[in-house]
Amino acid sequence: MTDFVGHLMPGVILFFCGLYYALLTSLAILREQRLLILPLPPRDKRPQGWLQQLPIQGLLKILVCIPGILGAFFYPVGTNRLAIIDWEDPERRFLHQNTWQHVTIYSFLFLSGMVDIVSRSWLARQQMKLEQAALALAFQGSALIFISHTEGKSALEVHCHNLLVIPVMLTALVLTIELWFPDQPELWVFKTWMFLLFGSWCAQVGSILFYPITGHPWKADKPEEIMYLTTFFCWHLILDALVIAGIYGLCSLWIHRYSPQQVAKSGRYQLCPTDPMTEELKKLMKDGTI
Repeated sequence: MTDFVGHLMPGVILFFCGLYYALLTSLAILREQRLLILPLPPRDKRPQGWLQQLPIQGLLKILVCIPGILGAFFYPVGTNRLAIIDWEDPERRFLHQNTWQHVTIYSFLFLSGMVDIVSRSWLARQQMKLEQAALALAFQGSALIFISHTEGKSALEVHCHNLLVIPVMLTALVLTIELWFPDQPELWVFKTWMFLLFGSWCAQVGSILFYPITGHPWKADKPEEIMYLTTFFCWHLILDALVIAGIYGLCSLWIHRYSPQQVAKSGRYQLCPTDPMTEELKKLMKDGTI
């Protein structure tokens, strides 16, 4: 995350993750589900095909983390940041602090992906609370990393990353609360909002630090520019909320007009007509049904 791509790629991935949660949340609320993600049946009652048993979410987490970890250590090509201590220095100074913080964040997410795979593929019953706890731990650890991630950075970077800490900490808090209250739609919506904010602002930070929209570097010694950082962050809050509202509106339109459940409603029992002049009642009386 030491360059534009390092901020853009995690931001885009997190934003699409937020879009995925926005879709799940909208459908769960409209369908009046008790849980955001319904649990899998016992392992012996699941489809036998290997493709149906693939834990997609866990695999995606791992596939995202592997290039992230390798890139942190070896990108650009030819670099090597594996060393933690400079043994040639008499003071034994620590090296590559930012790299190891990034790798630690990816490692938390990697662990969460492994827990998803074990829970959904190897255990007889899916352990949803264990999966939730692993994801909550990933964001709790990331929040701690981000708090100290501003050490030795410029005032501009400090302000950008301090704002980034807000969605990370709030997401960690919501995920922790969901361990005991997983059936609260308000928490689903807020979690989705913070995922979108985390992703969009992370990508925005990369633009601010490396490709400013004005073509000139931001200057931390100008109060008006620091003030606009907070203003832009608030705009992200508003726009991400509008994204959730838009996805909910589209899902509502689909549910009420095109969902197969609407076809099933026509097959439900209906009240028998009681007006003696109706053709249906006359037909029933003629046939001796009533």
